[in-house]
Amino acid sequence: MNATQLTEATVLDAIRQVIDPEIGCNIVDLGLIYGITIAGTKVTVQMTLTTPGCPMGESIAQGAQWALLGIAGVEDAVVEIVWDPPWQPSMMTEIGRAAAGMR
Repeated sequence: MNATQLTEATVLDAIRQVIDPEIGCNIVDLGLIYGITIAGTKVTVQMTLTTPGCPMGESIAQGAQWALLGIAGVEDAVVEIVWDPPWQPSMMTEIGRAAAGMR
């Protein structure tokens, strides 16, 4: 895949592999992804965590960066942790709710 084929869907598929180990669900379905910017071969993802004190935050962000760098055509990947708006359970998909036992 070259950079011109890089899409938001491709990025989401890649970072869907990153699991929040405390909840057992991927970060996309948890609603932690707030934005994706693709500029040539660079991908920037803005994401949050379920709580500011999340002990796995650094590990989750690193996992997202590695997943992004694993996409063909991506040469640079930046994961920015943001806190606005604060995460809340209503941001989860149905898959996320089910994984967290919140159906």
